[in-house]
Amino acid sequence: MPDDKTPLIALAEVTGLFEPNQTEELAQMLDEYFQGDRDRPDFWSVDDKNGPVGVAYVAPERMTEGTWNLYLIAVHPDFQRQGRGRALLRHVEQTLVERGARMLLVETSGLKSFESVRAFYRKSGYDEEARIREFYTAGEDKIVFRKVLADGVQSENEDSQKG
Repeated sequence: MPDDKTPLIALAEVTGLFEPNQTEELAQMLDEYFQGDRDRPDFWSVDDKNGPVGVAYVAPERMTEGTWNLYLIAVHPDFQRQGRGRALLRHVEQTLVERGARMLLVETSGLKSFESVRAFYRKSGYDEEARIREFYTAGEDKIVFRKVLADGVQSENEDSQKG
């Protein structure tokens, strides 16, 4: 809901994983979402316990078939290590599977301080797919993780072998 904008931004800030310019971008994304067409495919998912304690945002990758990006996932530090992030991620994945998505991509920082974030994705079944050196700033790589949600390619190959 539009009233969630301020608490969602505060949630992203308190995690310490987002720079001020990134939370400004988040505010802009929320504005666009709430002012835009309700039939758009992207979606926000919120874990709420008398206010948002976790949030995820995903959108389809343009010019692809069934590829989505997880642009944001965050859990308030007071509620971390309780399985909430994993449950939120599973909810996103299940929703995407229901929508016919093939894969979900996630990008994160290669800094040492983000190792726990990268470990979270690995434990959640994501594979490191790419590293772009010095992407964010000098000395800070971008790491892209990938998880196949539905194996449409395998099904197509099996069908072609049958015919």
